[in-house]
Amino acid sequence: MAYLESIKVFVRVVELGSITSGGRDLRLTPAVASKRIKELEARLGTRLLNRTTRKLVPTEAGRMFYDQARRVISTLEDAEASLAGIASNPRGTLRVTAPLGIGRRLVAPLVPAYCEAFAHVDVRLRLSDRRVDLFEEELDVAFFLGTPRDSNLKQRKVADVPRVLCASPEYLERHGPVSNPRDLMEPAHHCLLLRFPRSPDYFWMLETEDGPRKIVANGRFDADEGDVLLNWALDGKGIANVPRFEVKDALKSGELVEILPETPPLPSVLTCLYPHRKLQDPKVQGFIDFMIPRCRAAMDA
Repeated sequence: MAYLESIKVFVRVVELGSITSGGRDLRLTPAVASKRIKELEARLGTRLLNRTTRKLVPTEAGRMFYDQARRVISTLEDAEASLAGIASNPRGTLRVTAPLGIGRRLVAPLVPAYCEAFAHVDVRLRLSDRRVDLFEEELDVAFFLGTPRDSNLKQRKVADVPRVLCASPEYLERHGPVSNPRDLMEPAHHCLLLRFPRSPDYFWMLETEDGPRKIVANGRFDADEGDVLLNWALDGKGIANVPRFEVKDALKSGELVEILPETPPLPSVLTCLYPHRKLQDPKVQGFIDFMIPRCRAAMDA
């Protein structure tokens, strides 16, 4: 068993690039994780990892061992999942990711209730607005807002997510009203843009009487985290394009004002993504079944 645990530590260290990160993911201290790696190297009689100035990288032997070790762990996880399914008692660890806003407001509040209902499943929740690779990062479930690019993933729709353009009253007082979509392209206004490194030109899609209309939004500020944009909007720095449920309280209180309600942004689609090989894993299916109706109810509340 100790040998298998050492293999699991080695695999996560390779995938996450450091002993600290790999150990933390498995709830081990860096000292214990380092000890497991040394025990594994001693057993195999070869060095598996080299340290560079930035991260740990596998040696040639380490790469060869990792490829086989990852397959062994996947096989064991599938075997455990099959037994858990027979017993109708999901168990194991679920690695879940979600965008910041969705994660903080919808997913995270529901995780404790899920863990109470399924006492033998641990959830590791990672929140980020960046695009993640489920295979590379060994994730089980990803909440995704938008259109997935990877056709190798299974997906289940959670809900349509209405969006809204909004700004603070102070911003509109300083910069003037927004009376039509063309105003969003004028230098007088600042659109707050969610944009990632190497992303294409940014645009917003609005619903109009003539169908969807593409607007190349003008803006001085962009960020790769949606909550940063929301905070800028609340601080009077510009116009945000955000899911309505994220700002419903601010709209109700008057902290934010809806802009162009007659031509709102196209709604987004929230989906749960998971690899095909997880299809029969009861903890994955159980987690998604648990989360979908509760996420819908939270958005409608």
